[in-house]
Amino acid sequence: MIQKLIYILLLQIIIWLGSCNRPECFTSNIIFKNNEPNSKTYKNELVTQLKTVEQEKLRFWLKSYDGETLYFNIQGNNLCAILQLTIKDWKKLESIKKSKGKGYKGAEFINLKFDIIKDSVSTKFIYKNYDTIID
Repeated sequence: MIQKLIYILLLQIIIWLGSCNRPECFTSNIIFKNNEPNSKTYKNELVTQLKTVEQEKLRFWLKSYDGETLYFNIQGNNLCAILQLTIKDWKKLESIKKSKGKGYKGAEFINLKFDIIKDSVSTKFIYKNYDTIID
């Protein structure tokens, strides 16, 4: 009986630890490979690629926080890229800002929403909202 409980507990721990990791992805997109995520070229390509993926199929995991912006790993339907997200309203993200992103790296943001502002000089992804965080 005790062995069974230990087995179940170990299985739950393994499932719990595995659920925090995002699926691996690789890109063959030469623009993503040869440009930095904060470059206009990379962002313009990301805009193009986002148009080919249904919003419901996109998944986002916090990659890093640099003091001003959040970087997300973004995946869905063969898309594997990094999203540089500008934050203008930190209300819902205050705990991330306060902790400087520590403790949130790798967390999945469900239904992350953002606007795309594109002109001849720059392309920006502006945070709007998210439903929940799975950490």
